[in-house]
Amino acid sequence: MFGTNGKDYQDAIKAGLLLDWTQDGLLDKYGKGMLANAPEAIEANKKQFGGGSAVYGIGFDVGTGDGPSEGATMTYGPNLRWDLYQKLGSPEIKTLNDYLPVLKQMQELEPKSESGRPTYGISLWSDWDGNYMTLAKVVAQFYGFNEGDGLNPAGLILTHQNKDEWQGVLDEDGHYLEGLKFYYDANQMGLLDPDSLTQKYGDVSSKFQDGQILFSHFPWVDNVYNTPERTAAGKGLALVPFSEEKITSYGQSPYGGNRIWSIGSKAKDPARVMEFVDWLFTPEGVMESNYGPKGLAWDIDENGKPFVTEYGWKALPANAEPVPAEYGGGTFKDGINQINNTTLKLTNIHPETGEPYDYNIWNSTLNHDPDPVTKSWREAMGVMTAKEYFVKNEMIEVSKPFFTTETPATMPAQMQQKISGIGKIIKEYSWKMIYAKNEMEYNQLREEMIAKAKGLGYDEVVQYEVDLATKTVFPHR
Repeated sequence: MFGTNGKDYQDAIKAGLLLDWTQDGLLDKYGKGMLANAPEAIEANKKQFGGGSAVYGIGFDVGTGDGPSEGATMTYGPNLRWDLYQKLGSPEIKTLNDYLPVLKQMQELEPKSESGRPTYGISLWSDWDGNYMTLAKVVAQFYGFNEGDGLNPAGLILTHQNKDEWQGVLDEDGHYLEGLKFYYDANQMGLLDPDSLTQKYGDVSSKFQDGQILFSHFPWVDNVYNTPERTAAGKGLALVPFSEEKITSYGQSPYGGNRIWSIGSKAKDPARVMEFVDWLFTPEGVMESNYGPKGLAWDIDENGKPFVTEYGWKALPANAEPVPAEYGGGTFKDGINQINNTTLKLTNIHPETGEPYDYNIWNSTLNHDPDPVTKSWREAMGVMTAKEYFVKNEMIEVSKPFFTTETPATMPAQMQQKISGIGKIIKEYSWKMIYAKNEMEYNQLREEMIAKAKGLGYDEVVQYEVDLATKTVFPHR
């Protein structure tokens, strides 16, 4: 599997390291599931990477239909401690900055976590940083912008999900600098976790688990706090959007995404490997690889609709629940799919049940004994799920699928070198700015960062990326 369809994948094709699936009729014989359920993804790979005749793999997360592709929750938040927010009378949050006074009051309501550690409004981590501070860039994703242009390697621009609009990360009125200022202000108010620069994602996850953090950028980061015991007691994190928000949604793409499933040209039994990948692209394969065999954690009722079994409530999504001997023993966690890639989007509709593959959004799940936090959130928001809220209130920017026969660009070495030097400057100064003593120092650091980045060729890199987007992506949207 390739994490992106860029240089490594393309080099592997050129070096003859990947199997051409059309060889010896393999695809027609052993790829019937992919041909039936992801024909456009096969075709896209053929046109983009196989010269119109060879197939060297298939993209991940193949979607169908329009609209957002996420399940019950979106990829991004912001989520807050719902119980504390309600205690404060659910103050209105219009802008990103409006979170700060609310978080301050929440911190005053609960200054210590359950284990007696100090609570913080916001906690950041640095191990995801690339050419800039990743969690400052996430602020742009609250406004419908995304890193890169969706095809070429992401460098120093952010583009709108479905308009031909872009920002350089250092644009004076851009969302990246807005993110840095937001964290600087949080730090000035005593809301920012002082460990932010030195800690890793895993450290922050442990802090969420302990109840130390009150604001979350992503719902899948904070769900470790929402244990059955806590939600039963009315405590939990949940979506509290700001009214200016236009959240980024990745949308459905029948062409598949940039993570590639492929088979090595030296595979001993390529037919068997293809049978397995093919099974993962079938309704049965999606259900069983993600949720185990029918009858254990999930089943189908008399109306042909899926539901989670009593065992499933204990085991899903990936708990170390013992598996009965007739299903092979061990734990549920060990048995489910641990491949860090997907095939068909879980929000696609299962052809036999008429409901999505994702058990979180089955009707039976949504109506199954909601915990007190979910219940009060639904009553307050007037919807069943976070996704429904964003759609209903038109606070969402959905990426429209596009296809181009252009392959993702390989950046010239000289340009890559420039980006690397500029990235070091942006990262170093971004963190310094957040922890600046006062506004004067903050502004001075910001000016230095911009001047140094420009001195290293920032404008040239941005222009290169904008030209690429204008040529390859914008015409197809």
